[in-house]
Amino acid sequence: MSKPALAPLKGQDFLTLEGLSPSGLQSLVELAHQMKTQRQLWSIGAPLKGKTLAMIFDKPSTRTRVSFEVGMAQLGGHALNLQREELQMGRGESVEDTAKVLSRYVDAILIRTFSQELVEELATHAEIPVINGLTDLYHPCQILADLLTLWEVKGTLSGLKLTYVGDGNNVLHSLMHGAALAGIHLHISTPPGYEPLPEVWKQAEEMAALTGGSLHFSHDPFVAVQGADAVYTDVWASMGQEEEKEKRLRDFQGYQVNETLMALAKEDAVFLHCLPAYRDWEVSPGVIDGPRSVVFDQAENRLHAQKALLMALLGE
Repeated sequence: MSKPALAPLKGQDFLTLEGLSPSGLQSLVELAHQMKTQRQLWSIGAPLKGKTLAMIFDKPSTRTRVSFEVGMAQLGGHALNLQREELQMGRGESVEDTAKVLSRYVDAILIRTFSQELVEELATHAEIPVINGLTDLYHPCQILADLLTLWEVKGTLSGLKLTYVGDGNNVLHSLMHGAALAGIHLHISTPPGYEPLPEVWKQAEEMAALTGGSLHFSHDPFVAVQGADAVYTDVWASMGQEEEKEKRLRDFQGYQVNETLMALAKEDAVFLHCLPAYRDWEVSPGVIDGPRSVVFDQAENRLHAQKALLMALLGE
């Protein structure tokens, strides 16, 4: 069973998409597709037999936890689900000590938390790969699944017009990196005051210069979505922003992805959402539950994209 050639990721950390080359990203997408379509062969081979992934969760999780745990099991490995309050880290043990101890027990660490700095500190002191399962700043694992989904439904990534409507959050930051690496033309529309970080924009522009991709911005979602091949949105209030929900509901009026907005995209445009979704907030039921929605393909692809990532980091 042959597999696409991977970028030299073995033993490396996966904290953002910045560390990938365009060819490395495409190889991960192709490997994920192969692992999806040849699932039984990969399971029989048990390529991660004897490997253990420690998963630390400071934030609730459905897709991240289940996809990584199932992915490790399907590849013959094992995953440990750890809550911070169950670790001595929750009682004041330093991140440095936690990283050094876990490095003696397991083969990789997945962490889903609030602070990007904490993830980077963990990676600095760990002797094994650290995977960013989500922070307030980035969500790189999600974007691997998003790009796999687009590649499957469109047959290509380079040259696509992808429009993101909503909050300039962690998903958008990683989407900017991933779209730039893939040669996608990413059009972004957020309300005033909710734009993505300028430093992330600069990083993505530098990456897009290598691939022919591009970034565009408009506060008007009806401008941004014109002629799009795909339209993407996310929740208006992410985890940790619950107290801002009512203000955000007011600020994001006019940014719902609904049938009127989707009508401005291409006739064969698809709708993406990383989930969980709040119907009648950021998306109308008719769009997310309609024939153009690929959100559950996207959710399934978290499993396959993350299995490809695990193989790249831990496989022989």
